[in-house]
Amino acid sequence: MTRKLYPIGIQTFERIRKEDKFYVDKTEYIYRMTHTDGTYFFLSRPRRFGKSLLVSTFQSYFEGKKELFDGLAIEKLEKEWKAYPVLHFDMSLGKHMDNEQLNRYLLDIIKEQEEKFGYSNNSTDCNLRLKNLITTVFKETGKQVVVLIDEYDAPLLDVAHEKESLDVLRNTMRNFYSPLKGCESMLRFVFLTGITKFSQLSIFSELNNIKNVSMDEPYASICGITKEEMLTQMDGDIEMLAKKLELTKDETIEKLKAHYDGYHFCWPSPDVFNPYSLLNCFADGKTESYWFGSGTPTYLIHKMREFNVQPSQLGRIRAKKSSFDAATERMISLTPLLYQSGYLTIKDYDKRLDVYTLDIPNEEIRVGLFDSLLPGYVGPEIDAGRVVIADISACLNYGNLNGAMQLLADFLETIPYCDNTNYEGHYQQVFYIIFALLTSYNIQVEQHTAKGRIDITLETADTIYVMELKLNKSVEEALAQIEQRHYADAFKMKGKKIVKVGMNFCLKDEVNTLEWKIG
Repeated sequence: MTRKLYPIGIQTFERIRKEDKFYVDKTEYIYRMTHTDGTYFFLSRPRRFGKSLLVSTFQSYFEGKKELFDGLAIEKLEKEWKAYPVLHFDMSLGKHMDNEQLNRYLLDIIKEQEEKFGYSNNSTDCNLRLKNLITTVFKETGKQVVVLIDEYDAPLLDVAHEKESLDVLRNTMRNFYSPLKGCESMLRFVFLTGITKFSQLSIFSELNNIKNVSMDEPYASICGITKEEMLTQMDGDIEMLAKKLELTKDETIEKLKAHYDGYHFCWPSPDVFNPYSLLNCFADGKTESYWFGSGTPTYLIHKMREFNVQPSQLGRIRAKKSSFDAATERMISLTPLLYQSGYLTIKDYDKRLDVYTLDIPNEEIRVGLFDSLLPGYVGPEIDAGRVVIADISACLNYGNLNGAMQLLADFLETIPYCDNTNYEGHYQQVFYIIFALLTSYNIQVEQHTAKGRIDITLETADTIYVMELKLNKSVEEALAQIEQRHYADAFKMKGKKIVKVGMNFCLKDEVNTLEWKIG
């Protein structure tokens, strides 16, 4: 069985088509957006989700390269194939720059486009350079201009936690984008992509007619790979992967869904797989954390500290759209950044209440996210901690809770004492991270019941562990609370074995000590 090579690391539509590499056909969306009301469009998607390839596809389409679209959906839709002059600006390399560097970068990418059309300009004002470029190209070609801007927010993301730097760079970007409003009559189509949503007032000045299609149902799967696309266009790939993993085809599909599926950018929405991870998985023949391994944005960690967000707060939440589809600089919680960056996604929607349920998309994101937080809680013992977590998982698989708790107790003794560990919540977060990194288990912290809140609930395939934590008290007191508040009653209908666990942390001679008792 043969397959087309995957375009891993390739984000240019023309190259993919000429080299006959694997391509999931998204051209119907290209036609739909370019033949609808409006001129200015914005799409937000997480990193590594195919935004750059989409921009490149728009470019090939507007340049009239019909031959590249042979056999694709748009071939039957488009009848005219009119060519337009295209200005393509890639902001992805404009990261980690101060204002002076950013200005030079903007002038440089404008110069590239000027040279493409045989035009030169020595002005040092980005605003005037872009305006004059659009005007000149429009007059010389006699055609409206297409402007494509990829990763428009890249220069701002890494300083999103630094107000002074953000304000300065934001003004620079606003100055760069401002001609798009005044040149409206000379523009055929303007398309911007990004991860986060900065407000139109702060970035696009008076450009208040941008159509944000990020949560529009017709474009729900414009990026990413849907379950249907995977099953129909990658059927042979699934079979080859199943052989490598020594699983059945159905088991392989379920494994792929657990690892890389689960994204929804509106409701209702088809299931969307992370394309970067899925293609890498097929190419390597194994399920790894590819998306998280390709980089953890530093701004997320900074923002978690700024909003004092604990690891246990990163899971399932209910929110109104305005709470997560909000402008980055106006955030009053971390939810918009978590959603727009891909760490949370839409899992359900209550139409009656107009309330969305958000949660971590899949196992890859869950493991990668908590693994990145682990060093902040276990310090230099991070590598040992990862091994211990694997060993704890093995114990739980065999129902050996005492063995798992002993491993955890031994590990906790190796973590250096510090002032911020002398409260119950710190250990609760340590436990949450460790158990969240145990694959195949459902972990909840502060789960509400009719009688109170359970510190930790860990659910495996056949067992539910109800855990209560105490600090410098006793395991008997912890177990008594589980009994007195009837925590276990909340799980009677699950049909699983229920195990009650009382735990107590003691700080003896600046050493973390764990005691436990199974009720």
